[in-house]
Amino acid sequence: MLKFDRLSLRRGRRLLFKDASFIVHRGRKVGVTGVNGCGKSSLFALILGELAPDEGDFHQPPGLTTAHVAQESAADERAAVEYVMDGDHELRRLQAQLAIAEQHGDATQLGRLHEGLDAIGGYGAPARAAKLMDGLGFDTAQLQQPVCHFSGGWRMRLNLARALMCRSDLLLLDEPTNHLDLDAVLWLQAWLKGYDGTLLLISHDREFLDAVIDQVVHVEHGGIHLHTGNYTDFERYRAQRLAGQQAAYDKQQREIAHIQRYVDRFRAKASKARQAQSRLKALARMEQIAEAHVDSPFTFSFHNAEKMPHPLLRIEGVSAGYDDKATLSGINLTLEPGSRIGLLGANGAGKSTLIKLLAGALQPLGGREMRADTLRIGYFAQHQLEQLHVDESPLQHLQRLDPKAREDELRRYLGGFAFSGESALAPVAPFSGGEKARLVLALLVYQRPNLLLLDEPTNHLDLEMRHALSVALQAFSGALVVVAHDRHLLRTVTDRLLLVCAGRVSEFSGDLDDYSRWLAERRATATKDGGATTSAGQGADARKQRRRQEAESRRQLQPLRNQLKKLEQQLEQLHEQQEALETRLADTALYTAQAKDQLKAVLAEQRQLNEALAEVETQWMTVSEQLEQAQDQPSLV
Repeated sequence: MLKFDRLSLRRGRRLLFKDASFIVHRGRKVGVTGVNGCGKSSLFALILGELAPDEGDFHQPPGLTTAHVAQESAADERAAVEYVMDGDHELRRLQAQLAIAEQHGDATQLGRLHEGLDAIGGYGAPARAAKLMDGLGFDTAQLQQPVCHFSGGWRMRLNLARALMCRSDLLLLDEPTNHLDLDAVLWLQAWLKGYDGTLLLISHDREFLDAVIDQVVHVEHGGIHLHTGNYTDFERYRAQRLAGQQAAYDKQQREIAHIQRYVDRFRAKASKARQAQSRLKALARMEQIAEAHVDSPFTFSFHNAEKMPHPLLRIEGVSAGYDDKATLSGINLTLEPGSRIGLLGANGAGKSTLIKLLAGALQPLGGREMRADTLRIGYFAQHQLEQLHVDESPLQHLQRLDPKAREDELRRYLGGFAFSGESALAPVAPFSGGEKARLVLALLVYQRPNLLLLDEPTNHLDLEMRHALSVALQAFSGALVVVAHDRHLLRTVTDRLLLVCAGRVSEFSGDLDDYSRWLAERRATATKDGGATTSAGQGADARKQRRRQEAESRRQLQPLRNQLKKLEQQLEQLHEQQEALETRLADTALYTAQAKDQLKAVLAEQRQLNEALAEVETQWMTVSEQLEQAQDQPSLV
């Protein structure tokens, strides 16, 4: 479906990637991974036609319907559900034509347009939009609320619902979980697993990736590589490849050192000069193997707090809320050093309210609260990113906390959060969300808290920073309470789950998988008891006719689909053989004199494989175009 042929792309002077060649086949669900700034979003912009390749070619079938999430939304006065329905472009086109036909009283055109609306499920569109919004956390009252009344995070949810509303062939999602809570993430995960189009997904949530994708496109060191399997499979392959590369690097370094010692020893001796020069030329010709490493510039840990009282904080029968109205009541909780608590619950259930109560940002409306005199809280929340001093640098922010500290020590500390060189001295204003989140975490860690309260700490953080945070939290000796939609973080740093639901805070006895099942059961019950439904009999005859037409269309197109599927399987096998050959060619033992014949055989095999790959790719493109043309024929609609 999507073919990238020796593609190179730059942003300004910076080369993002070079000579990238891979194919994304129809129906694949592909995770696009790599460190922040490596070019993932630029790859999406290229697919959308917003950028052009600097070198190489990009091909996609004609007439492809592509959906993506807009990063901004206008201050729209229309109802939210109408805004979401705009995502179905065919629906809106037919509705506009219907309005014109009604003005002209064209009965023939009206009949044809009503048939078209029924064929695409247009009469059920409001219910479909409401179902999408419900899954993403909107309640019934919010369906008719004007778009302009929603906050930025909720507008992003509307934009996501709008993209899902589109009956697309290709769906591009760039960090879709950033503005979602865990309940909405689990719903979106299930929706994407059932999506029958092609999906390209940028995400730093490894459990979300594992559950949804079947391939990984990894952008690294100016190259792009396609791997079959989920993210865990890719991570395992990458670790093995890096280990092999490191072994080859170490072996080559020993060879280089041996040759260099010979040269240094005999260069000045006339009898050995020629041999020394020969070895110098061998060194110059030797292709240098890069040292294996993982792109993680983050190295930090929580230092032990100066005081560690028992307990740190205790609340008994506490109520909490806003404007003297309790949203949570009867809260009983004791936090001691070593407490590791994850909070579960739907959006709006009160998780952030509980965190604010524990942080002291919200005063209890009733009950009893006891705090240790030496309690020192580290509180991370998204609003703190906006409270940074935008005209000051990361170094100046740290100097505010510790004016007496030496600058070189502070800069060394900031380096563990990837603020080094100029970035440690640059104003915060132009920083990305991820950079601001890293800075807030750096400030929090520096203060050596004994109680950590983290409200969605992983938003905007890439996989490497999330891993570093997880490792640091595992070694943290104080108490921890965390709200996160990142299940990997919750699994690795918490050992107790509390459920915030119906105004109460209670122990959740299961694990995160049990919570996912519990949510699914609640949704099923809610739908059964009176969720938004459409009349089962409405348009039944038309639907039967449409199903017959679709079945006939599938029957006529099946030979082409079978041929395309067979070609895709051949391509996948050839790509796997290509990867295996590249691994063999990376073995330095293959380039010794004794292995000369073996090397020739491998290179000949590589030429044959490349020729076969080019031929099958050409056949795949031809059949893809034939299928697209056939699907566009009126008789098959």
